[in-house]
Amino acid sequence: MELDTALLSRLQFAFTVSFHIIFPSITIGLATLIAIWEGLWLKTHDPRYLQLAKFWIKPFAITFGMGVVSGIVLSYEFGTNFSKFSDIVGPVLGPLMAYEVLTAFFLEAGFLGVMLFGWQRVGRKLHFFSTVTVAIGTWLSAFWIIVANSWMQTPQGHIIVDGQFHVASWFEVIFNPSMPYRLAHMLLASFITATFVVAGVSAYYLLKKQHTAFAKKGLSMTMWIALVLAPLQALIGDHHGLNVKEHQPTKLAAMEGIWPAEEKHVPLLLFAMPNMETESNDFELGIPSLGSLILTHSFDGAVQGLKAVPPEDRPNVPLVFWSFRVMVGLGFGMIGLAVLALWLRKRGTLYSNKPFLAALAVFTPSGVISVLAGWYVVEVGRQPWLVYDLVRTSEVVSPLPAERVLFTLIGFVVIYTLLLGVYLYFMRKLVKKGPPSMTHLEEQLIGMKAPGYALAWVKNLKHEDGVK
Repeated sequence: MELDTALLSRLQFAFTVSFHIIFPSITIGLATLIAIWEGLWLKTHDPRYLQLAKFWIKPFAITFGMGVVSGIVLSYEFGTNFSKFSDIVGPVLGPLMAYEVLTAFFLEAGFLGVMLFGWQRVGRKLHFFSTVTVAIGTWLSAFWIIVANSWMQTPQGHIIVDGQFHVASWFEVIFNPSMPYRLAHMLLASFITATFVVAGVSAYYLLKKQHTAFAKKGLSMTMWIALVLAPLQALIGDHHGLNVKEHQPTKLAAMEGIWPAEEKHVPLLLFAMPNMETESNDFELGIPSLGSLILTHSFDGAVQGLKAVPPEDRPNVPLVFWSFRVMVGLGFGMIGLAVLALWLRKRGTLYSNKPFLAALAVFTPSGVISVLAGWYVVEVGRQPWLVYDLVRTSEVVSPLPAERVLFTLIGFVVIYTLLLGVYLYFMRKLVKKGPPSMTHLEEQLIGMKAPGYALAWVKNLKHEDGVK
């Protein structure tokens, strides 16, 4: 079988970006949670908030480092594997990537050291300022990356001169039609991802009857957050879907498994086996007309299908279709767990219901999986275009020997698998070690010259976590 340079280049970038996105999806939300905990500690002097912040700051640091290292590779791949693309869109995407470095990365780098190592070296308010600044830096990083990617999805504000894109309006480039929806969707996804990581570890501790006071505080907070954010994410996702219908109807057709050029009374497919050769679904199970109602707000509303465009302009339908259902399914699972937590809280069994705690522990990586599935919907659903309806992926691949691309792809798979193993090893080690004890916090608070009532609170809690 002859190797295809374009396919291998796409696989390589897909693998490396999939590996990378795991880490920002955790750090954006985790940085925000740490800032909230530290702020609550300064406000209330409840040492359990400080305990949460000091415990989760180490997983944050490891995850942040992995994200930075794996992200640098992606910038180089644009030049090595898609050099023509870099030349064509460089005047638009180049400045956007530079803005991310000049704002977000410099902000994070400038204050990360204070956040990680400044607990007893700077004042409490300055340390909190540093933590908040790092959190804002992660949001800014997400903003610029989403801006760049959204422009590729719904390009606006440009002119084409001699085959090269140039900016006509920075406002239209940045605030392109899909950017607000995608930014809100991604930030919420990151917050929810970190929320369920913290909730899952807290549930694990409660199942093991370890660090119970710490785990109860973490579980209680994250379940309140999930109760608000998970349904809100479903609402934002619905609006995002309507935006996709307007600007990328072929992607939406692949997400919903719609084949006729135009179809009314579109069912909401719960299960189907899309077949790209027969241009139909081999088997489908759905709710009649509900798809039309959701997408057009009318039971008989018409929706454009895949046959409205030639086969060469369609994405990989089965991959987009099933990735979308994995994302949505996990989202409804998160909503269900958040609602169940509210019910158990009212019954007074939130911290003792073992099936619930076990389900929550299983859902620890659910946010990451959902983000990956959503990213496949977005990126695979855009194909065969890199800049939607303007630049095809096949047109901008670097003229490299396929064997060389295959070699580097294998190298990335091996190295990244080892890196992921090391990352999971250290994360497991931190979880097994557990949070800092109240005795340790007491010593640190003395060094931080904390108020006397804050120290008194620590002393009252010193024997609560299985020390009696």
